Amino acid sequence: MQNPDSTASLYNLRICNRGQYRFNNKIRFLMSIINSFVWKSSHKLFSIIVNSLVTGFLIFSLAVSVQAQEIDILLKGGHVIDPKNNIDSRMDVAIANGKILRVAKDIPSSGAKKVIDAEGLYVTPGLIDLHTHVFVGSKDGFADGFSCLSPDDITFKAGITTVVDAGCSGWRNFPLFRKQVIDRSQTRILAFLNIAGYGMTGFPSEEDINDMDPHMTSLVLQQHPDIIVGVKIGHYRGSEWTPLDRALEAARIADVPLFLECHLPLLPLEGILERMRPGDIYTHSFCTAVDRNCILDENGVVRPYVLDAQKRGILFDVGHGGAMFHFAVAVPALKQGFLPNSFGSDLHRFSMNSGMKNMLDIMSKYLNMGMTIQDIIFRATWNSANSIKRPDLGNLGEGAEADLAVLSVRKGSFGFIDASGARMAGDRKFEAEMTIRAGKIVWDQNGLAAPDWMLK
Repeated sequence: MQNPDSTASLYNLRICNRGQYRFNNKIRFLMSIINSFVWKSSHKLFSIIVNSLVTGFLIFSLAVSVQAQEIDILLKGGHVIDPKNNIDSRMDVAIANGKILRVAKDIPSSGAKKVIDAEGLYVTPGLIDLHTHVFVGSKDGFADGFSCLSPDDITFKAGITTVVDAGCSGWRNFPLFRKQVIDRSQTRILAFLNIAGYGMTGFPSEEDINDMDPHMTSLVLQQHPDIIVGVKIGHYRGSEWTPLDRALEAARIADVPLFLECHLPLLPLEGILERMRPGDIYTHSFCTAVDRNCILDENGVVRPYVLDAQKRGILFDVGHGGAMFHFAVAVPALKQGFLPNSFGSDLHRFSMNSGMKNMLDIMSKYLNMGMTIQDIIFRATWNSANSIKRPDLGNLGEGAEADLAVLSVRKGSFGFIDASGARMAGDRKFEAEMTIRAGKIVWDQNGLAAPDWMLK
């Protein structure tokens, strides 16, 4: 692992203020005059001494400048979990100019604009929800529709700083989605582009094979590489493989993953997984539903071809939603070592008040099912970022955008509900105490960053 202290020093040296830069130029000018004098007088020993003194003074002045650099937010004493950088211990996190400045033990608080006591809390990269529906609008359904949600209304309360829209738009209407929602939201919104030209408009238009154009889909994706991270196929009731094959072709052309929301009732799961490539994502993985094969066989054992697919590199997302997660599938799968790669929520208007409240609810379920906190954070941050080929996200590396979640794990007596209405008792539960997006505090559950009103 890279030494945080040395990295921070180099970074701070690069960002010295302009006054220090001018001061250093004066010192260098002085040194050149002295060197000229020394050269003319040919006193070699004197030259060495003077150069050493001036160089030492320069180093000292730079060090003073680094120490004086202002920190916008300093999180003190939290348990930092940053899987990318192999950090899992009590650390401080310094934020400046919307970026991670430094992660280290005992960072001095002098010069920090705001110091936050994170003792007893977990400090992690901002959470990434790989499966949401946020192309909100006034129409019926999901594409520019009322079934979607404005992400800022729910994400920050759950420690989420990045969401990926699961194919609500297609190549024909993605520009509207970007203008209307993506560019106007505080939450970072990425997207899987639907192979259906108009996205999730419902039947029958969403099943129009003539409008599933892999070349136009890949073209629009390549025009928006900062936002579109993959191709989505999801709703098709026919027996032809053409929609899936065209989605795969578009993903291949653009070199992005396929996101498969498996509402394909006439296509067998084994055949679907055989067509998928390493890095492609299968969602709604842990459910029993009439429009797909379950990953478990009739004896409750994970099917061999499902295990083979995961070994081959196919990724399995939760995709809880309102009807797509059952303890009767998830618990046996976990006990057999079949874990989700990500905790996509399938967030939309009709799922957020059901068995699934938000992504933290899903993470809490897996915590009470036996997964470790470290493994859960890994899958909710760095693993999710890698799934969509965005290594700039899901980590607290120095210079990374300052997206953070400050989480508590409450202890008590809690109940968790799956999509069938079945209850699982638990004694621990994640809650978001604070969320920081691009260096700004956007959620503060208990006023950790707020001054006491009596001390104003």
